[in-house]
Amino acid sequence: MLVDEDQILNFIPQRPPFVMISTILYADLVQTKTTFVIKEDKVFVENNYLTEPALIENMAQTAAAGVGYQFGLKNQPVPNGFIGAIKSLQVHNLPKVGSILTTTVDVLQEVFGVTLIKAQVEIGGDVLASCEMKIVLQNNIEQ
Repeated sequence: MLVDEDQILNFIPQRPPFVMISTILYADLVQTKTTFVIKEDKVFVENNYLTEPALIENMAQTAAAGVGYQFGLKNQPVPNGFIGAIKSLQVHNLPKVGSILTTTVDVLQEVFGVTLIKAQVEIGGDVLASCEMKIVLQNNIEQ
């Protein structure tokens, strides 16, 4: 594990109650893996299940954590990012409270300050959700 739950806020711009990742398992320039422990007091928990918007946010925050980790290695502040588009979203199942999600994000392409990622959320190897996202860092918007 690269980053535990006590340090996760140092690597993402989101703040409670909208934090949808718990740890960073792995991060390099191409791939990031995180975990998320679903607790009953989390935003987007309804009837003991985590809802679709939280799964999307979990995937986006995993991408943010990868960028934040790389910026942290260079002692630079964590940038804000924005979802520009979501494509091919599939949600197969909603996870229950108490579950531990493992999310993997792969960078597919970076063009003109826009990063295209492929993301997948799993529990024990069973895929719950997946999509592609276009993400833009705030620094690239302001240029």
